[in-house]
Amino acid sequence: MGYGIQIVAWGEFALFTRPEMKVERVSYDIITPSAVRGLIEAVYWHPGMKWVIDQIFICNPIRFNRIRRNEVGLKLSANNAYKTMYGKNSPLYINTSEVIQQRASLVLTDVRYIISAHFEITHVTSPCDPPQKFYSIVNRRLKSGKRFMQPYFGCREFSANVKLFSGNLPQCNETLKGTHDLGYMLYDMDYSDPNNIRPTFFRAILHDGLLNLEDCEMIS
Repeated sequence: MGYGIQIVAWGEFALFTRPEMKVERVSYDIITPSAVRGLIEAVYWHPGMKWVIDQIFICNPIRFNRIRRNEVGLKLSANNAYKTMYGKNSPLYINTSEVIQQRASLVLTDVRYIISAHFEITHVTSPCDPPQKFYSIVNRRLKSGKRFMQPYFGCREFSANVKLFSGNLPQCNETLKGTHDLGYMLYDMDYSDPNNIRPTFFRAILHDGLLNLEDCEMIS
């Protein structure tokens, strides 16, 4: 049995990067289901819970803005760590002043989503932890504004506001009325095989601003 919640999430900027864009970051038109899961897990995370996203309602028109940001062009190397362990003089830090790069990003602006989701209990849950307990904790934290970490829209600098939502969905924005095919989007990562973690995609189709994920077909 799944226990459902509705939340509203909003923020000034959002960036849900398309994986096919290698150099410059370009956002999907709307938030991805995996990013929604991250928003909820930022409020409360437990290994015995698996969040499933049911619906995403887009409140505001889809608008983009191009910005430039300073990014670091390197990652810490495990190779260098191994070399240092065996006596070689390899750097174990990143000098940002030397490897900094300025990159353009196409980001979403003024985003607001109403999200329906539910959680399912996994095998990690202790028998003394009933699902009603988790449901109560999530609702209490959403109402009081508590969180496990700061929620964000795709990148940590684009912070998100999240709170519990109750009531009916608002009227669809004029620009989102009708059917809009947004193409293939990332759904989430498949962790069922730890040695072969794969991304899953789905065809995102909006109907009057509503993205229904309950019966969408997954493509690996």
